[in-house]
Amino acid sequence: MTDGFDTRETWPFECLRCLYVWEEDYVVRRLTDVHGNEVDIWLSAGVTVPPPWSGACCPHCGAYHVTSFPKGYLARHPELVPAPDPEPEPVLAAVAAEPGRVSAPRTHLPGRLLIALGVPLALFVGYELYVNAVAAAHH
Repeated sequence: MTDGFDTRETWPFECLRCLYVWEEDYVVRRLTDVHGNEVDIWLSAGVTVPPPWSGACCPHCGAYHVTSFPKGYLARHPELVPAPDPEPEPVLAAVAAEPGRVSAPRTHLPGRLLIALGVPLALFVGYELYVNAVAAAHH
């Protein structure tokens, strides 16, 4: 390859599965050999990748059912770009009730886990109480 130049391109994408919208930056290295044949090499973060139109993957859900917008489309339609994730709230240290004694942070079990364990246990205990009450009444 004798002649070439690099260009930067930003491609906007939308996942047709989860409707996530994002942009990816590429460097396109356009090379021409001594016979006049042209080759485009696509780079993302310095690594050679396939062109954006051939198999982009959604970074949100991993689906390959992705479409691209025309260049500059998201700049003209900022309502399509998702809002940035909110910053997490800082965790404040708990005030100790007694000097020299530090309370351990309390962990909360998810509600679904409590339901998944509690409902079958309550049904089992209720059934056993019912069977024992019926057996005691028949004696």
